[in-house]
Amino acid sequence: MTAVGSYPMRSDAAELAEMLLWAAGIPYSTVADDAYPSEPRRRVRLFVEDADANDAVAVLTDQLPATRFEND
Repeated sequence: MTAVGSYPMRSDAAELAEMLLWAAGIPYSTVADDAYPSEPRRRVRLFVEDADANDAVAVLTDQLPATRFEND
């Protein structure tokens, strides 16, 4: 699995990214940073299969150009 995006938890950008991947037919999974629930800067990360990573990044960067992508 490859991380293709990192977004603020419960943000419109995170939900939009999920919808874009779904619409493109790219299966994804999300991992929420719930380790510190009181932390105001919690994130949700989107993961796709390695074979879909380039397509997913292309879809997301085309539709969300201001989004910061992290692959860690």
